[in-house]
Order: sequence, then C-alpha cells, then structure tokens
Amino acid sequence: MKTADISTQIISMAQRTKQASRVLRSMSAELKNTLLLETAEALLAGREMIQQENNLDMAAAQERGMGSAMLSRLHLSDAVIQEMVTGLREVATLSDPVGEIENLRRRPSGILVGRMRIPLGVICMIYESRPNVTIDAAALCLKSGNAVILRGGSEALRSNLALAAVFHEVLKRHRINPDIIQVVPTTDRSAIDVLLQQEESIDLVIPRGGEGLIRAVTAKSRIPVLKHYKGVCHAYIDVNADMEMAQGIVLNAKIQRPSACNALEGMLVHQAIAGEFLPRAAMALHREGVRLLGCVRSQEISTLIEAAEEEDWGREFLDLTMVVRIVDSLDEALEYIECHGSRHTETILTRSYANSQRFLQEVDASAVMINASTRFNDGGQFGLGMEIGISTSKLHAYGPMGLNELTTRKFVVLGNGEVRA
Repeated sequence: MKTADISTQIISMAQRTKQASRVLRSMSAELKNTLLLETAEALLAGREMIQQENNLDMAAAQERGMGSAMLSRLHLSDAVIQEMVTGLREVATLSDPVGEIENLRRRPSGILVGRMRIPLGVICMIYESRPNVTIDAAALCLKSGNAVILRGGSEALRSNLALAAVFHEVLKRHRINPDIIQVVPTTDRSAIDVLLQQEESIDLVIPRGGEGLIRAVTAKSRIPVLKHYKGVCHAYIDVNADMEMAQGIVLNAKIQRPSACNALEGMLVHQAIAGEFLPRAAMALHREGVRLLGCVRSQEISTLIEAAEEEDWGREFLDLTMVVRIVDSLDEALEYIECHGSRHTETILTRSYANSQRFLQEVDASAVMINASTRFNDGGQFGLGMEIGISTSKLHAYGPMGLNELTTRKFVVLGNGEVRA
C-alpha cells in the first residue's frame, strides 16, 4: 500500500474511533460487564481460530529467526488464552469509576461543587510482540469508557486481528459500533507516524515495549505520551536489615522473573554488614545462575563478584545479571538511586523505622517499598485487576495504570438558581 493510502486509512480510523467513543461516555457498568464476560466466553469458543492465526505468526517469526524469548511472548498457548479469559472476568468484577463524583462541597454562594470521573477519550496503544496485550488493553479501555486504537508488532498482526474480531462479534451482537476497539491492519511503520500526528482524534498514547520504541514514539508524537523507558530497580540493604529476610527478598526480586521491568537490577549494601551479608547472598544468587558485577570493595569480599564496567551502573539487564555496590550510608544509597534509578521501583530492607521513613519520603519512584520485593509493583498485585502499563512519568499517572488511571476528572456544579454577585 502506498504511503498516501496508508495515511488516508489511518486518519479515517482515528476519526471513526473518536466518533464512536461518544457512546462509551454514558454506557452503563452493567452493559460493560456483560460485554467483557461474553468476550471471555467467545475467546474460549474461538480458541481454535485464534490459535490457527497465531500459529501463522509463529511460523513467520521463526522463519525470520526470532529468538526464543520473543517467540514465547508471541505464543498464544491454552494457558495464555485462559489468562486473558480470567483477566476479562476480573475486570468485570471491578468497580466502574466513570461517573463517580468526589469531594462534593457547598460553597458560600450556595452551589455544590464536585469532581466527576470521566474517560480520557481515545487511547492509542503501541506495543510489541505480546498479543495478549490486545485483550488486556481493550478490556481496561472499555471498562473505563475509552475507545482504543491498537497497533501491535508486525510479528503478531494475524493474532491481534483475530483477537479483535472476537471482541467485535460481541459488540455487534449488542449493536455497538465496533470502531470503539480497532487494530491497525497494516505492518507498515509509516502508520505509526501518522497515528502520532492525530492530536484532534487521539487523547493519549501508551507505548509498551523496549526503551527504543518508547523514545521513538515520544520524539514523534504530537499527543501526550505515557512514558516508561526502563525499569532499573534497586534494593538497599541497610545496616539494620534482617539479613535472612533481605536475602530472600533479593532472590525473589531477581530470579522470579528476571525479564520483567520490576525485577531487581542492583543491590546496594551498607558497608557495616557487607562482610557478613554479601558472601551468603552472593552464593545464593550464584546457585540460581545470577551473574554479579560489582565495585572493587564488593569483589574483595566475594570472589563470585566480577568487576563492573562504568556503563553497568544504572543498566537494565532484563536477565540473570545484576550489579552490587557497597555504600557507606543511607545518604550514599539515596544519592546512587537518584543518579542511576529509573523512577520505577525501589526497596529498602531495614529494621529502622527512621531510615525506612526517610527512604519513603526521599526516593522518587512510582513504587517505594519497605521490606518487600520489587516484583510487587504490578497492577494485579496492587488490586487494580489488569494494568495497561506502568508510568514512570508523573503526568497524569505514576505507577501501574488501572481503571482510575485511565480516567480524568471534570468539575461539576449543582445549583438551584444561584447567580454570581
């Protein structure tokens, strides 16, 4: 397809989605929940068709030499389809935030002023590899009253179109315009460039993938972008830490799912306990296949720690590799995190109330934890149901984005004939 034709197609898609989004503003929670539950059943009924399309994507990806990790993310196994079904059912049980009026108060003039939760409007999701994001994003956007344009990776196009088709059948059954959930039907990258210019039709762009994708989207977009460049998460083992607890948390945070953005990438150890803690922790991590890169002082304590290069500090490894650094104080740990963290997740392991409270107040991250694994920074673990992503920027959300984070608030005024003096 020619670039001009693609541009026309994408502009039309964005405009149709904007027009269709109006029906969602007043859609009842009951109807939203019915749509989600029926889509869950339709996924199960359409599993064979979905997996046939996914198998074609898998075969093409293997032919192109895609790595095993990416192939695993692309595969719509029975277990992954069941996870999508479970997610849809969970979102259906969540309270609908749309229409809630908060902080209603009477002013001296007599008017009542409050703030009502409303949808953002049209959200554009740009993501890589994982076709299950198609269902996750569509479900959360529907429940929060937003229309959505989905642009998945070229390697998952057939899978994404098949999943959207299941949703569309349910919408048509209820005579609802299927344009509220759209998948970009072309793999041409120029489609993304056109999408990112549609500020009159699209209200928010959410890129979900590697740092390169997110930076490229941010550089080109005229539309506000929810950013999450990378997850460089640290654990600070304080002088007052319970060493056994700290070791267990570090192990979980690093090895439970090392490719996740909330996995541990760095360990900061107070010098007063490093001699006792590091050899034990290094041995436990080594047994799990973790490669440790550390500062000179940490290497002197454990022969299992290799020398870190300058570029390793603040690096997102996304595998069984992490850095180790000995610090002389909480102040030094805070300074290191300020310099090398990514505002994603940071945890302090300590028995000191004062130190834990300083850490909570002074660390700038979307989730700050005391004596807990960084792996808990997740919408499901925080009780949000599904999440559409984790924001490490502060406008307009910070941390996992669930239903509330996909809404904004407008002022509402309730009067009884009042006029301004």
